[in-house]
Amino acid sequence: MYSLARSLLFRLDAEKAHGVALSALDMAQRLGLAAHLGKGGVEDPVTLMGLRFPNRVGLAAGLDKNADHLDALGALGFGFVEVGTVTPKPQDGNPRPRLFRLPEAGAIINRMGFNNAGVDHLVERVRRSRYTGVIGINIGKNLTTPVERAVDDYLYCLRKVHAHADYVAVNISSPNTPGLRNLQFGEHLDQLLGSLREESLALDRATGRRVPLAVKIAPDMSEAEVALVAQSLEANGVDAAIATNTTVSRDAVEGLPGAEEQGGLSGRPVFEPSNTVIRALRRRLPDLPIIGVGGIDSGAAALEKQEAGADLVQLYSGFIYRGPALVGECVRALQARHMGGA
Repeated sequence: MYSLARSLLFRLDAEKAHGVALSALDMAQRLGLAAHLGKGGVEDPVTLMGLRFPNRVGLAAGLDKNADHLDALGALGFGFVEVGTVTPKPQDGNPRPRLFRLPEAGAIINRMGFNNAGVDHLVERVRRSRYTGVIGINIGKNLTTPVERAVDDYLYCLRKVHAHADYVAVNISSPNTPGLRNLQFGEHLDQLLGSLREESLALDRATGRRVPLAVKIAPDMSEAEVALVAQSLEANGVDAAIATNTTVSRDAVEGLPGAEEQGGLSGRPVFEPSNTVIRALRRRLPDLPIIGVGGIDSGAAALEKQEAGADLVQLYSGFIYRGPALVGECVRALQARHMGGA
C-alpha cells in the first residue's frame, strides 16, 4: 500500500510531498487508521534517563519541526517522538528547493536551515496534543544569532520547553546553520553545556520535575574529536547523546543525480559513519545512554545500530522510503533480540 503511495508522492517536489504525506497521516489519525499503518504498538519497555520508553524505536527530529503532526505520528507505534529543531523566533529557513531525494542510495539531502514557526508555536502544539508517549524537543539557535551568543538562544528555548518535554535535545550538529558545528568542541561546547546544565537543574528544582538533556552530534568527526566530545558530555553531566546528525560527506553518493546539492546527507550512506561514532562514544562512555540514528531502513539495520552501542534508535530517511510499516518491523526486531529470539 505504501509503495503505491510513495510512487505518487515521489512524483512531487520533495518538500511538497512531505507536506502532503503528513496531511494524509493526520487524516488517517482522525479516522482511527494511523495505528494500523505503523503495525506498531508492541511493548518492549526500557527505562533510560529516568524515563520509561514503551519501546526502543523513536522518530528523529526534523520530520515534524513544529509538532503540528504529533498525534498522528505518535499513533504509528513509536516508543518516542522527537520534534523540532525549534528556535526562539520563527524563521523561514533557506530558499527552496532545499530537500532532495537520492533514491538509488536510499538517501536524502536537506538544507532546510531550521525552518520553523518558533518555540511558542511548538509549545502550544505540544500542549494541545493528545499524545501521551515520550516527547523529546530539539532546540537550536536562530540564523541571525551570532555563534558567540548562541547560548542565549538555547537557554531561551530550554526555559520555554522544559515544562512540556520529557527530554530536551540540544542540536549543535546541523550543517545548515553557519558556524553551528563549531559549538561541538572544546571551550565552546563546555560553556554551552555548562550553562544549559545549570539552568536545567534550576528548572528541575523549581518544577519538581526532572527533564534530561541530550546532545545531538555529527558523524563527521575523527576519533580524537569524538574523544573531546565525550569528555565534555561526561564533564557536564549530559544525560544522553544522539548519534548522529546528517553528514556533509558525499563519498558514498558520488556521481549520483543530485549528489552535488549542498546540505546534510541522511539515509543509508550515513549508516556506517554514525555507527563508527556510536562505537567510539560507547568505548569512552560505557554507561551513557545513546540514541542511534542514521540509515536505519530495516529491522536488521536497527539491530546493527544497537549492536554498535545504541540503547534506543530513531528513524528518519528510512521512514520516508519504507513508510510506517518500518516502525513495527524495527520494534519487533529489537524486542526479539531482548527476548532471546535473535
